[in-house]
Amino acid sequence: MSERKLYLVRSRIDNESYFSGNRMIPNWSDHLTTLFGSYEVAKEIAEDNNGQPVTFVEEPKKEAVSESVGGAIDSLINADTYVQAAAALNYLFASRKKKDFKRIMKAIRNGYTVKKNQYRVLAPKSWWYDDDAPLYLFFDFNDGMRFTVKKDNPSTLFTKEQLSAFGLDGAPFTKEEVTDDGE
Repeated sequence: MSERKLYLVRSRIDNESYFSGNRMIPNWSDHLTTLFGSYEVAKEIAEDNNGQPVTFVEEPKKEAVSESVGGAIDSLINADTYVQAAAALNYLFASRKKKDFKRIMKAIRNGYTVKKNQYRVLAPKSWWYDDDAPLYLFFDFNDGMRFTVKKDNPSTLFTKEQLSAFGLDGAPFTKEEVTDDGE
């Protein structure tokens, strides 16, 4: 969210209508509004039209977290006792990296969405070209299922539903769950 603020002019008469229009033709509406980039301009128009300036607040972007972290955040928010809150806090923040700590704090403060667990699929070791270079499966819409040694390719990530649909959820393939930090 940017630091720049926007302002609306709200009617003092009903507190539900907002200024929409220009200085010459004022219009009050509950649908159309005019945003001002300057508090001084909004204040001037409000004084001329029996209104009041108010800050327009943009809803912050929700943070994407894993299902387990989302459950822990819910447990923390809905805790009835200190013991329950302490257990959730311990799970959320014990042994976390600084970037994870900040991300979880943003999720608690701004809200969150649960992202689906993702997996990388390793080909059987007998298929590898070199013992030190594992082969990962990846899906390309043009060429279908292929192999790559590039672990960081986004096309190497599969959801549980995709694993099942492609028949990759059983032998001979090995699945690696991708954690919150991508490793």
